[in-house]
Amino acid sequence: MENVFDSIIRFLGSLYPIFNVINNFIGKLLPALVTYRIFYLIIGLFFTRKFKKAKKQHKYGIVIAARNEETVIGNLIDSINKQDYPKDLLTIFVVADNCTDNTAKIARKKGCICYERFDDVHKTKGYALEYLFDKIEEDYKRDSFEGFFVFDADNLLKKDYISKMNDAFDSGEKIITSYRNIKNIDENWITMSFAVHWLRSIRQYHRARSFLRLATNIQGTGYLFSSEVVKDGWHYVSLTEDRGLTADAVAQGYRISYQDAAEFYDEQTPKAKVAYNQKLRWSKGLLINFKESGFKLFRNIILGKKYAKVKWSKQEKEENLFWRVMVGIKDRFIMFDTFMHLLPTNVINLFRWILVVLILKSCYCYSMGIESVEFFSGGTLLAQILRHFFSFKINISSGTSALWQVFLLGVWARLFYRMGAYIESIIVPWYILFLERKRIKKMPISKIFIYSLVWPIFDIVGRYTTYIAVFKKVGWTPVPHTSKITIDDLNK
Repeated sequence: MENVFDSIIRFLGSLYPIFNVINNFIGKLLPALVTYRIFYLIIGLFFTRKFKKAKKQHKYGIVIAARNEETVIGNLIDSINKQDYPKDLLTIFVVADNCTDNTAKIARKKGCICYERFDDVHKTKGYALEYLFDKIEEDYKRDSFEGFFVFDADNLLKKDYISKMNDAFDSGEKIITSYRNIKNIDENWITMSFAVHWLRSIRQYHRARSFLRLATNIQGTGYLFSSEVVKDGWHYVSLTEDRGLTADAVAQGYRISYQDAAEFYDEQTPKAKVAYNQKLRWSKGLLINFKESGFKLFRNIILGKKYAKVKWSKQEKEENLFWRVMVGIKDRFIMFDTFMHLLPTNVINLFRWILVVLILKSCYCYSMGIESVEFFSGGTLLAQILRHFFSFKINISSGTSALWQVFLLGVWARLFYRMGAYIESIIVPWYILFLERKRIKKMPISKIFIYSLVWPIFDIVGRYTTYIAVFKKVGWTPVPHTSKITIDDLNK
């Protein structure tokens, strides 16, 4: 038995050199493929797309999926009714989804067209929207509206929100997202972390992509799309319907734009358990969306618009060959950018680490041992400082002890790297909140300092929920909203 064990370990160890080469190649390739995001960061620091004032005021439907939202839905509707946009061009549709409270009653009292849905099996927001768009088609026809806004019941809109979004829509954009502010940003470190997450997305992705006329991504609420997007109905019913819409729309050839001047507020949960469940749902949804749309995006990277529903316009076909080639390259890059956004790199990296670093390397060192390996390894600032003051090298001779010691050393190296990355990321809230200081609610420096120390936990939870989501069946759970803040309160 001992000989069998020895043979298996030595065989696995013999695979390590070639797998290590492959692992190192992938480890360099994945970051290299997204180095262009550095330019996003720089562009987003200074620029975003500006839209000219619209020549026409378009007719819109506003759709709201709400489950037991009697506390907040009235405030959202009030903020819509206070818009500086013609009321006769706006129709508010609400689906009271599996509600056991007065959500439907309040919506109707406020003048909305409200449908009630009861389905204990299909619980996601996506199913609620699918039902609502089917009812709109049945009773009003979807194409009687030029576009549809999607909001959550806890949202609040600035007075000129719809006017600003109309400017972008009138410019020819088919799908547009907007500036997301947080009405309870200072409630605790969790709400601030959510705020930093959304604001970071604006600075790192939305502003640059819109400025470069690329495609950004939808993020749950606060967006507008042309009625042609749902001419065949709404079919994005996964745990993250927003990512489903993003992936499918880009694969079809749509470019999702961003209107920085259109600002809305939403409420974020201050409760750790609810935040964890929400992050787990996002992680599972990402995996599902990549499974559903990853191949279509990859195919279109190679073949361009061949399979896209949004084809070349007559004017585009008549343009010169050079222009068409450049647009074709741009289309492929948009597909690639969205593909990389969906690609579950955390899962890929975890698999590489377990297979190559923990298993194969441990087996390799069973035969070869290790010599002069830094205990404080890695390229983080923490690692460099500790190596400077405490250079500690490890030597382990071959044998069974090397097998488990190298395994533990691999675990330590990964945890140590994460510690270093954790410390470095503490600066992120300061950077983001400083950039957005004129638009967000003012917070005491003491709060920012304390909350920033634990902010990295938000990203760490997101990383590990991705790992859990690979194996765990995840269901949809509602996020309770209790804030009574109104748009008038925020405008004071």
